[in-house]
Amino acid sequence: MGDADRPRLNRPLLFVTVLVIATSGLVYELLAGTLASYVLGDSVTQFSTTIGTYLFAMGIGSFLSRYVKNDVARRFVEVELGAAVLGGLSAPLLFVGFARAESFEVLLYATIVAIGTLVGLEIPLLMRILKEELAFADLVAKVLTFDYVGALLGSVLFALLFVPAMGLTRTSLFFGMLNAAVALLATHTLGHLIAPKVTRALRLVAILVIAGLALLFIRADRFTLWTEQALYRDPVVFAEQSPFQRIVVTRGRSTELYLDGHLQLSTADEHRYHESLVHPAFAVAPRHTRVLVLGGGDGFALREIFRYPDVEEVTLVDLDEAVVRMARRIFGAANGGSLDDPRLRIVHDDAMVWLDEHADAPPFDVAVVDFPDPGNFSLGKLYTRRFYALLRRVLAPDSVVVVQSTSPLYARRSFWCIEASMRAAGFHTRPYHANVPSFGEWGFVLARKLPFDEPAELALRGLRYLDDATLRTLFVFPPDMSRVPVEINVLNEQVLVRYYDDEVRQWDL
Repeated sequence: MGDADRPRLNRPLLFVTVLVIATSGLVYELLAGTLASYVLGDSVTQFSTTIGTYLFAMGIGSFLSRYVKNDVARRFVEVELGAAVLGGLSAPLLFVGFARAESFEVLLYATIVAIGTLVGLEIPLLMRILKEELAFADLVAKVLTFDYVGALLGSVLFALLFVPAMGLTRTSLFFGMLNAAVALLATHTLGHLIAPKVTRALRLVAILVIAGLALLFIRADRFTLWTEQALYRDPVVFAEQSPFQRIVVTRGRSTELYLDGHLQLSTADEHRYHESLVHPAFAVAPRHTRVLVLGGGDGFALREIFRYPDVEEVTLVDLDEAVVRMARRIFGAANGGSLDDPRLRIVHDDAMVWLDEHADAPPFDVAVVDFPDPGNFSLGKLYTRRFYALLRRVLAPDSVVVVQSTSPLYARRSFWCIEASMRAAGFHTRPYHANVPSFGEWGFVLARKLPFDEPAELALRGLRYLDDATLRTLFVFPPDMSRVPVEINVLNEQVLVRYYDDEVRQWDL
């Protein structure tokens, strides 16, 4: 058959195929990195090792493409179907593996290598199919252009659309279906290059893959609940993937809140934590008129704050609207309906950005800082000298600030790093700790712009945990929790995240 008689390829559709391949490949990479950081922590380490392994695996795939000598179009469709199945099932498979497998890391990196190898095969095979249609310079330019555009689409849409709207499991399944749809389309655009019997078989497989992944997509909530349930002792009663974190609530003898798999509170003993967080600061502060709460979207710290009749205005700055929405629904009785108090103003913003933009606001009398532990750099920045300097600007001269500061027993360097970073920002500090059975010994730092003494008496009576005698004991540190040498946590060198990661690995908190 001469060139004039040879069927022409539908080049626009094939370039759309390149776009989809690049988008889905990038999404699979991001899925693996995100899921690894969720379940293993230390997002920088997980993303760097995941991306490096994935790119290496793509290189393996590109190298292996040289050994595909015949039936290139058929092999391309088969690779697409393989990527559809393995990539589509990657998030569900890894969630199950984390819940039930003994060596999750082996499963994680085996999955990354397998998907990366398949993705690395796709573009070289497609370029060989197109080489008869285009001059080499045009072929490379157009294919790589669509490849890079697809990567951009994947990275942007993953964070802004797919994960917030569908969650990790459904995003994985959706792109698996997309890969299978590309394979099905390829059986039409490349059908003349594949034997008819083989084409029909590939079409049937593609349709079955799409149907299977679609069924899992529809039932993803049940699957995710089943998978997550294996991670928790008590039944899961609420689960939601927000744009920022995975929110899970379990209920047994107590109700417990988990963010990205880490326990945040238990109704069995949260009163110990929240009374210790709020009331020592209020015992020192001369006024409680205007209060700032950073974090604390569950409403429990607010419950303690609103016990004081002289509180007139509270500003809550919490990044994740989904946490506040969940707390109203799940913890409304336990937190005393504090999130609906008319004295409360809720702002959903990054606390560091908000502080930077509100330096000229009327000063606050008390600030309560209740962030999750500094397990990654996004959270670690909220424990830096720069953050505390910004916080200092919005406080009245005689105001008081309190910061939850991890455990001085299990994360000793982390605790004293937070305290030292606050002192480096110009605060006078009084560190203290309390025993919260769900967490063990937990630490806080009380601070003011001016020198001050530890509080000896509470400003409020009738608390469940604290009284005057107990209050005074909080500021006594035994030798195994006493001060240790640490570096200051600064924005461009977040040693706190390294301290915390090392200590969490040691104690498996």
